Amino acid sequence: MKNIVVVNASPRKGWNTDTLLTHASRGAESEGATIRRFDLFRLEKYTGCISCFGCKKEKNKGHCICRDGLTPVLDAIRESDGLIIGSPNYLSEVSASFRALYERLIFQNLTYNVEHYCCNAHPVPVLFILTSNAPDTYYTGLVENYRQTLDRFVGPTDTLVCGDTLQLKDYSKTDWPWNLFDADAKKVRHENVFPKECEKAFQKGAELVRKSAGNV
Repeated sequence: MKNIVVVNASPRKGWNTDTLLTHASRGAESEGATIRRFDLFRLEKYTGCISCFGCKKEKNKGHCICRDGLTPVLDAIRESDGLIIGSPNYLSEVSASFRALYERLIFQNLTYNVEHYCCNAHPVPVLFILTSNAPDTYYTGLVENYRQTLDRFVGPTDTLVCGDTLQLKDYSKTDWPWNLFDADAKKVRHENVFPKECEKAFQKGAELVRKSAGNV
C-alpha cells in the first residue's frame, strides 16, 4: 500500500485549493493509497529556512535539523511514496506557508557538489497544484520554475493550474465594488468548469500513485 502525503498551503478551508487537494487525495485513494494530510496554516509555529547549514553536515545529509511545526511534515514526505501539494497564488507567488516548506524541503537535499548536487536518496512523484484568481496562463513561468526544482530535488513532478477561481460566494457583500472582473462570470465558471478541474485533480492523484508503483 502506498503512503501519500498531502500538503495544503492555503488558509481557506473548503475553498479552491482545499477542494482540489481533496479530489486529488480521493484519486490516490482509488488506487489503494493511504493519505496523510497536513494543513500548514493549522500547524504549530514554524519558519522557512534559517540558513544554519546543519543539513550540509554528513551526519544530517538530507535532513533539516530545525525542529518546529514543519518537522513532522518533512519527516512524513521523506518516508512517503508520493507528495501532493497545493497553494493559492498570492501577489504573483505561492503562499508564504508554501515557501517556508519549499525552502526547507529543497535546501536539505542541495549539496553544493557539482558531481552530486542532490542527496535525496528516495525520490517520490509530486503533484503541484496552484490556484489563482487570474487566468491559468498568467503563471506558466512560475509553475514551471517550481516544477523543475521539485523534479530535481524531490521527484518527478506533474502540475495542475486552476485559474480564474471564485473567491467569494457573494461578491455583492464586499464593502466596495470588486469591479476588476466579472463576478457573475466567475460564478458561472465555478459551476461549469471547476468541477472538471476537480476531476483532473482526481485523475492526477490516481496517476501519481501509479507512478509511485512504477506502472506509468
